[in-house]
Amino acid sequence: FGRQCVVVAIDARRREEGERLWFEVYSHGGRRPTGRDAIAWAQEAEALGAGEILLTSIDRDGTEAGYDLALTRAVVERVRIPVIASGGCGHPAHILDVLTIGGADAALAASIFHYDKYPIPHVKRFLRERGVEVRL
Repeated sequence: FGRQCVVVAIDARRREEGERLWFEVYSHGGRRPTGRDAIAWAQEAEALGAGEILLTSIDRDGTEAGYDLALTRAVVERVRIPVIASGGCGHPAHILDVLTIGGADAALAASIFHYDKYPIPHVKRFLRERGVEVRL
């Protein structure tokens, strides 16, 4: 029990308006824009008692092209609670990147496991061999 039991899921989409790059929160399975900034919402969720953030890049979800490292880093740098990155994993190296470059505390991956593209033990060994602490 405690704060870590409350995980706030944030689905965000990249937005460019002139020189401004920001990440907008979407609801209803990524179909409805809210007008809210994902970073500000993550900070508010933390202030309201969230113990973790599950951060999904709508732009990267299902692409297997890698996580949105800029989105992940932006949120990680502005909250003090763990951030779980989601959306875009297609290779074990993507997990390594989001943990080391993006600064995420954890990574959610789906399709690489659903279709047995990379078995979980393989991914864990890959990460451990590169200095990431994982349970084998």
